[in-house]
Amino acid sequence: MIRLTEVTYDSARPIDGYGPGFFRIGGEVLRGAVLVTATAAKAWGGYDDSAALLALAGEVDVLLLGTGKTIAHPPASLRAALDAAGIGVEPMDSAAAARTYNVLLSEGRRIAAALLPVE
Repeated sequence: MIRLTEVTYDSARPIDGYGPGFFRIGGEVLRGAVLVTATAAKAWGGYDDSAALLALAGEVDVLLLGTGKTIAHPPASLRAALDAAGIGVEPMDSAAAARTYNVLLSEGRRIAAALLPVE
């Protein structure tokens, strides 16, 4: 017999879903690229917006980097800057990043997700 356990996130905001060009986070729909933490979700300027990611230093241990529909390598300069700030980076396609974010969030981990839209 398989038992299913309902996942609770306390006050954190999970990623509820996504579609062409949007993400639904904590019941709110955001269009385009997004940056999601346990307490906030906001628009993100993509790879050129490294300042928003670097501002997470000391608050998160790992950044899940959703690269869109397929997995891709982030720019080397972005990875180097995040590594220097002490933020681990895990690139994966955005669907996998959203699922992984929710699992780690439910475990109380210090994570964030920067997600490029799935077009």
